[in-house]
Amino acid sequence: MSILKLKVLSRVVESGLVAIVRTDSADQAARIADACAQGGVAALEVTFTVPGAAAVISDLTKRYRPEQITIGAGTVLDPETARVAILAGAQFLVSPSVNAETARLANRYQIPYMPGAGTVREVVEAMECGADIVKVFPGETLGPEFIKAVKAPLPQASLMPTGGVSIENAAAWIKAGAVALGVGGNLIAGAKSGDFQSITDLARRFIEAIRQARGI
Repeated sequence: MSILKLKVLSRVVESGLVAIVRTDSADQAARIADACAQGGVAALEVTFTVPGAAAVISDLTKRYRPEQITIGAGTVLDPETARVAILAGAQFLVSPSVNAETARLANRYQIPYMPGAGTVREVVEAMECGADIVKVFPGETLGPEFIKAVKAPLPQASLMPTGGVSIENAAAWIKAGAVALGVGGNLIAGAKSGDFQSITDLARRFIEAIRQARGI
């Protein structure tokens, strides 16, 4: 494993929070990133559903040093999108499902790959493909008990729920065994009304909730 890859994964796990950006404009995505950075978010996932996602990723990686906030790409469904994301500067890749070709490309360039899984079999397949962290998705359907159940036979699995993660259940996910939380709408909802300060404040609350759940 490359030193850079190790640093990215360490930042995600140490912080425990990955902010997910899904918006209708590149400008709003940038403003959300600024709000998240001010709130202490260590990792930001820009999904490829954002218009001009590659350009947004490129701009953000120029604006922030990796030690300030690590920028990754989400909704990476295939190796073609993965390569575009990597060339734009994405430091990690997230997908709603496992794609073996995308996994191989990510491993080739030593970029952390976090594919989604919703069953024990999919979790194992993701790990066999070399996934560094497996995204438990959809989180709102599976719930913290899914992670607890998976960790019984697979204690080595690094799991990160996405979907339905809120400030109210953040501690439950961490205590169930999640290494990090992927949070989208429940963190960045304020952007719709232009209330970016609420994003900063909520990010701080998430980080504190994670820290307390870990007993730190």
